[in-house]
Amino acid sequence: METLLKGKKIVLMGVVNKSSIAWGCATAMKKCGAEIIYTYQNDRVKKQLDKLIDPTELTVQCDVSNDEEVATTFAEIHAKVGNIDGVVHSIAFAPKEALEGEITEAPRDSFKVAHDVSSFSLIAVAREARKYMNEGGSITTLTYIGSSRAVNNYNIMGLAKASLEAAVRYLAVDLAKQDIRVNAVSSGAIKTLASSGIKGFRDLLDEAAERTPANKQVTIEEVGNTVAFLMSDLSTGLTGDLIYVDKGTHLS
Repeated sequence: METLLKGKKIVLMGVVNKSSIAWGCATAMKKCGAEIIYTYQNDRVKKQLDKLIDPTELTVQCDVSNDEEVATTFAEIHAKVGNIDGVVHSIAFAPKEALEGEITEAPRDSFKVAHDVSSFSLIAVAREARKYMNEGGSITTLTYIGSSRAVNNYNIMGLAKASLEAAVRYLAVDLAKQDIRVNAVSSGAIKTLASSGIKGFRDLLDEAAERTPANKQVTIEEVGNTVAFLMSDLSTGLTGDLIYVDKGTHLS
């Protein structure tokens, strides 16, 4: 376990605090020996991130809604650590008004923002990351079952996640020529800063647990373990896939 990712350099995007799914990924990958390079959106997020990580670990600013900044981020990472072996994309956002009520009430601008940040950002990241990624590299993103089912108040984010999953499939085809695989992990409902913006999310958490065979909620550590596997050479046969890590919520 401790050597599964030994020698691999992984860019992790999306840690906000210790409740973040991305932090579960960081913890799991570090236990497996990976060197983690963290990106953060702005100074406010960096202050939170700095409380969690070792001062020697590399952090680089990256606003994924800005193509020039995405390009600069990966160029800077390459200049400081050389080629990378993987990217974990754990980024999503939709304005609050797009996460409540009926979907017919959602503003057009909210649709654009949600798809830009939550879906197109993966394409923008892959475009730059592939320039500095070793053959046999891996890109993994995080999604949710609201992409394929109508989940109360998930609304526009459900559409954005469906778009994200489609992007995974198309990227998997395009990046295969470099032997880079692209996959998605569909996490079960977890209480995070992002999910707290969904109206009635506490009820959604309880419902998700009730629908699992074991009546338990999935943890960020369990999601992180699967992401670590996808970053490793044990997963070289997988690309363009969607893996559910939700304690079986998707079964019913």
